[in-house]
Amino acid sequence: MPMTHARGAVILCGGASSRMGYPKWRLPFGPERILDRIVRITCDISTAQVLVMADPDQVVDPPHGVLLAYDCAKNRGPLEGIHSGLAAMPEGIEAVFVTSCDVPLLQPEFASRLFELLTPDVDVVVPVDDQFHHPLAAVYRTRVASDVRELLNKNKFRPVFLFDKVATRRVNVEDLRSVDTDLASLKNLNDAESYFAALRFAGIDVNSVPSSIIEQITKKAD
Repeated sequence: MPMTHARGAVILCGGASSRMGYPKWRLPFGPERILDRIVRITCDISTAQVLVMADPDQVVDPPHGVLLAYDCAKNRGPLEGIHSGLAAMPEGIEAVFVTSCDVPLLQPEFASRLFELLTPDVDVVVPVDDQFHHPLAAVYRTRVASDVRELLNKNKFRPVFLFDKVATRRVNVEDLRSVDTDLASLKNLNDAESYFAALRFAGIDVNSVPSSIIEQITKKAD
């Protein structure tokens, strides 16, 4: 199992947010943006964080100390972002927790547990719900970057291709309730309804969100 100092975190922030109608990473969540919240949480379980954007044209104000990386090609799914994040990790980082920019209820204990399950003979630890894998809530060794690049070069963009290629430990999500009772770490935001639900779950008043943002995302829902 890698030591704490050898852990990193990759935050994918390249989605179009088409269903939300507003950049999800910029949504307020209490006194901070969702992105700032996720960075703060991942800082508890890692010493290096990389934020992966779709392209340099995206305007982002990353929290202090967070490295920026960009997808090399568009429309190739999360594997492209995972590769960019792994490649940008500082030397010495042995494994990373990969997450998206729209999981404000992420629990540090959830990520820590996946790191604990990363034994020396394993390259990836990924939660699985029935047959559905959660590639953006998983731990990857940085050494699989070359395997990801090989798949991308072959136009194999589904994360499951990587899981079948390298030594992967699939963890039933029910076995993770001991560290995240509600599996809140897997609750990503897709639309206004899920955003409001996450706010309420966290005990944050929906009315704390600026009315201009509420109007924009609810209009998109209509």
